[in-house]
Amino acid sequence: MTSKFKTILQDAEAVVARDPATRGVGQAFLLSSGLHAVICYRFCHWLWNKNWPLLARTISQIVRFLTGIEIHPAARIGKGFFIDHGMGVVIGETSEIGDNVTLYHGVTLGGTTVFDTKGKIVQKRHPTLKNNVIVGAGAKILGPITIGNNVKIGANAVILQDVANNQTVVGVPGHIVDKSKVKPGAFSAYGACAEDKDPIELQIEKLEKEISKLKIRNKKQKIK
Repeated sequence: MTSKFKTILQDAEAVVARDPATRGVGQAFLLSSGLHAVICYRFCHWLWNKNWPLLARTISQIVRFLTGIEIHPAARIGKGFFIDHGMGVVIGETSEIGDNVTLYHGVTLGGTTVFDTKGKIVQKRHPTLKNNVIVGAGAKILGPITIGNNVKIGANAVILQDVANNQTVVGVPGHIVDKSKVKPGAFSAYGACAEDKDPIELQIEKLEKEISKLKIRNKKQKIK
């Protein structure tokens, strides 16, 4: 049990480190609904592994009612896990989350299929997030895909395919941001900032500039 308490303390320290509004571990334990949900998840996960699935699910549903955060007891979550603001977060049954991961409100780690092409039940339906991942508010990560280490996912992005290590992804569906445009830094709130432009948006802007140049050229030719 000592290791369990140590993990919970690391979760509380993660709240303090990543939420400037929380000033100290005491405030984290008292005021962070995300931390409350994570602590209850760890207890429910322990019950699940002890073959008490009904009790684990029941407590999990009560926690969902109280915090607005739904974490299936069978999900596997590493240390230093932080849910900021909570409300509307959904973490599915076969989700796997590494160490020092941050989720903002409205994030869904969802499953997209129950059966494979041969009609057999799929065991792994939900995403795997590796270490140091940041997922912005409202983002949806769907299916048995893998999100690599140090990945940042912008708010409201929809991710349907694997993402390699050290990438920033924005948009619907998710597009990888040009690395040369990304400012280096250990932590980025909500996964992306204003400078992280969607590559598709940049292509459209480029096309609009080309169209404007063509219009100007055509006008000059007509005047002649």
